[in-house]
Amino acid sequence: MPTSLPAPTVRPDRVPELDTAATAELLTWVDAQRDAAEDPHDLARRLAPIMGAHPREDGSVAVGFWAPRLVRFHVADSDIALEILDPVGDLDITRARDTVRFRRTLVPVERRGELVFAVVRGVAIGTREQLGSFYALHFVQADSAPARILDPMAASLPFGACAPAEIYNLEVARRDRGDVEHWRRLAATAASDRCEPGIAKVGPVTNILQLHIPTATAGGTLASLTRWFEHLAEQVRTGAEPTPHERAFLGYDAVQLLPVEPTTVYEAGPPFWRDVPPTPTTPSETASTSPSSHLVGAPAAPDADGFVTVELRRPNTTNWGYDVVIAGSAAINPTLLETGRPNELIDLATVLHTFPGTPIQLIADVVYGHSDNQGLEVLDDEWFAGPNMYGQNLDYRNPWVRALLLEMQRRKVDYGFDGVRIDGAQDFRFYDASEGELEHDDAFLQAMSDVVQEVAGCRYRPWMIFEDGRPWPEPDWELASTYRAVIDDQLDDDVFQWGPLTFAHNTPFVYGFWLRSWWRIREILDHGSTWISGCANHDTLRRGTQVSLELNINNRLGDTNLQILDKAYDNPAIKLLSYTALPGVPMDFINASMRAAWGFIRNQDDRYGVKILAEEAVSLDWQVDDEFYALATNFRRLKDLGFETLEELRRFMDLLPALVEVTDYDLETIAHLINDVEPPLAGPLPVDPAGLKTIARAWMDDMHDYANVTRWVSRLSPELTAYNLQVREFRRERPWLRDDLREGDVFDYLHPVEGRTVFACLRNSPVSDEQVLFVANMQGGPADLNPVELPLPGLTPEDWYLQIRTPDIGTDYLGGSVTLNDSAGLVFTR
Repeated sequence: MPTSLPAPTVRPDRVPELDTAATAELLTWVDAQRDAAEDPHDLARRLAPIMGAHPREDGSVAVGFWAPRLVRFHVADSDIALEILDPVGDLDITRARDTVRFRRTLVPVERRGELVFAVVRGVAIGTREQLGSFYALHFVQADSAPARILDPMAASLPFGACAPAEIYNLEVARRDRGDVEHWRRLAATAASDRCEPGIAKVGPVTNILQLHIPTATAGGTLASLTRWFEHLAEQVRTGAEPTPHERAFLGYDAVQLLPVEPTTVYEAGPPFWRDVPPTPTTPSETASTSPSSHLVGAPAAPDADGFVTVELRRPNTTNWGYDVVIAGSAAINPTLLETGRPNELIDLATVLHTFPGTPIQLIADVVYGHSDNQGLEVLDDEWFAGPNMYGQNLDYRNPWVRALLLEMQRRKVDYGFDGVRIDGAQDFRFYDASEGELEHDDAFLQAMSDVVQEVAGCRYRPWMIFEDGRPWPEPDWELASTYRAVIDDQLDDDVFQWGPLTFAHNTPFVYGFWLRSWWRIREILDHGSTWISGCANHDTLRRGTQVSLELNINNRLGDTNLQILDKAYDNPAIKLLSYTALPGVPMDFINASMRAAWGFIRNQDDRYGVKILAEEAVSLDWQVDDEFYALATNFRRLKDLGFETLEELRRFMDLLPALVEVTDYDLETIAHLINDVEPPLAGPLPVDPAGLKTIARAWMDDMHDYANVTRWVSRLSPELTAYNLQVREFRRERPWLRDDLREGDVFDYLHPVEGRTVFACLRNSPVSDEQVLFVANMQGGPADLNPVELPLPGLTPEDWYLQIRTPDIGTDYLGGSVTLNDSAGLVFTR
C-alpha cells in the first residue's frame, strides 16, 4: 500500500458537527444503563464497550470518554468540546519528520458527570487505505490555557499514546480478514461454557515460540514478520529444504509476541506530536498556563482561518515492550507498524492461522500489572494507586479502571489472538484497609480469564497463561513461590502459569544449578502439566547477561563468555529435557535459539539512562567479543563517539558502575571523575552530563540493532538447528508428554554424582504401548554409561530404538555404551 495515505478532504461544505438527535439517543441509552446498573462496577462494565471512538454504518462516529479530571477541576460543560483535527492534503505517517497544517474543529459534547459523549458527523474514518481524522477531548480550566484529554481507548495511535488518536474502523479490518476458516473450526467446538452457552474454549498448545517484533526480522515490524512467515509457509508448501535460519522458526504450534501496546516516549523529547504555538500578541497570552503535561502538550490556538500547525515525528523508540503507559493498550505500538495501519496485526494472525500443515496460534502478552511513570502524564489520576518498583500501581478497585482494562483486553485479543499471557500477575494488588496490607486481586485475574472474545463470528475464550511468582518481590520468593497460586484459584482447569524453570532468575551456566534446582524439577514432574517450561525467554536471557563473572561459571560450554552464554540458553540437553521428558508446554525465545544478543532495550530514559547503562555494563563482557565489535555494522554510534575498539569501550564500562555507586548517581561528579582518569578514557572527552546521556542512548540504540536476529544468521549451526527442530517435532508427535508423570514413570539423577549431573527419565504413553527413555548430562564432566541399562525401575534393556542424539554424538552411534559430555543426551523409544 502507499505510505502517503489519502487524507481527510478539508472542504468548507464538510465540517465536523454534532449529530444532536443521535447524541440524544445515545444518552437515553446511557441513562437507561445507569438506572439498571446494580452498582458502580456494573455500570462501568455496561458502558466500557462504548468508550473511545466507534464508527457507525451511517458514517457517523460515536465517542465516549471517562474523564474524572473534569469534575476534579470543576470544568463547566460549556468549556468542554471534542477536538477534531483534519490534515490539509496527504499526510505520510511513515515520514521521519514533517510539519503539517490541520483544520481544527471544536464539536460540542454532552456530559453525564465524569462521562462525556458525542455522536459526530463530517469526520473521516480511517481504514487500511484511508487516513482518519484525529481527535482528543478539549477543555479550558479557569485561568488556564486550553488542554487536551487523550483517548486511552483509542483504536489507532499513529503518533503514540501521548498524541491525539485517529478515528479508525477496526470492524471493517476484522471483517475482511483472511483466516475465517480457522475461526469457523474453533466455533464448531463451542459447548456449554461455564461463562455462557455457545462459547468455544481455546486449549493449550504443544510448544511456543516467543519473539520480540523489532528484533525478530530485519524490518523490525509486524509487516516484516508477516512476510517472513509467508516465506516460511511457501517453503513448507513446496517441500523445500529449510535453511538454519528458517528451521529456527519452524516446528511451533504457537507464536507469543512480546507486548505490542504503545510504550513510553522520549522522556526529554522531542515529542512525536507538537502543536506549534502561534506568536503571542498580548502579555496575558504569554503568561497563561496549561494543565497539560510536558509529554502530552497543550493544543495551540488556531490561526484566523481555523488551522493549527503541528510538528510530527514518526515514533522511533526502541523498547522491549514492557514499559507501557496503559493508555492506548487496545491499540498497537506505532513503532511496530511499517505502514502505520493496525491491519498489520490481523495480517500476521491470518498468515499464522493459515500456515500449511498445523495452523499456528497467536498469543498476546498483556501488561496491566503496572504503568510507567509517564502514565501519570497521560491518564487521569484516578487510574493510579501509588508508586511501585516499576512505576505506578493501577487502582484495580476503581470500577472504571477495572472495566476499561478488561475492555482494552477484549479489543486487543479480538485482533485474532488465540491465547493471552498476563505479565506480572503477582503485581495485581490492592490495599485492604481492614487488614492493613496489600492483597492480591485474584478476582480481577479471574475476570481477565472470563472475557469473551468474538472474531469472524466465533465467540470464544482464549487460552490463559499467567506469570505469577508471588510472593515476589519478597526476599524469600525463590523458596516461597509455588507458581500455582493462579492455577489453584481459577475456575478453569486449563489455566497455565510460568513454571519455576521459566520465571526470571535461572542461570543454567553456573555450576551446581541443576542439583540446586532438583526440588523444583520434582515439582515439575508432579504438577508441571499446567506450567510453561524451558529455560530461555526474554527475562531469563536478560538476567543471564547480568550474572557476575566472578561466579563459578561452567566453562565446558564454550571457550569465550559469548559461547558460554549462547550454549547455556540454546542448550541441547535442556532442549531434550524440556521436550522429551518434562511435562508442560515448552517455550523457546527466538533470540536464544538464533544465539543472538539480548538485553534491557529501552532508549527513552533521560534521567536514569546512564544508571541503566551502568547496570547493563556486565552484559558487554557476556555478549560482545572483539570479532563482533570490529564489524562495521555493529556499534556504529559508539564508534562515532570515539570508542573505536572493544577494549576502549570495556574500560569505560568497567569504571561506570563504580562511579554510579560511589557518587550516588551524581552525573556532574561522574563526568568530572571520568575526565580526570589517567591515562584518558576513550569517548567524547571532556564529557558532561549531557555527554554521558548521549553515550547511554548510543549504547541502547546500538544494542537494539545488535540484538536483531538476522545479524546472527551466519553463525547458526546447520546441525544444531536441525536437531532443535527434530526435538520439537518429537514433542508434537507425542502430545501426551505434556501430562504429569503417572504411575510407572520414573525420573532421577545418577548417584553418586561424581562431578556430573546426569538426568534420566522413563515415560509410558497412555494412548499406546510406546515408552520414551531420556538420558542427558546436564552439567559436568563426561559420563560413561549404557542408556538402556540405567538403574531406573521398570527399565528393561531390549528392543529400544534410538530416536534423537545431540549433535556432538556421532551419527555412527545407534545404541550401547556411550560417553556423554556436558550438554549431551539421547532419546530412545520402544
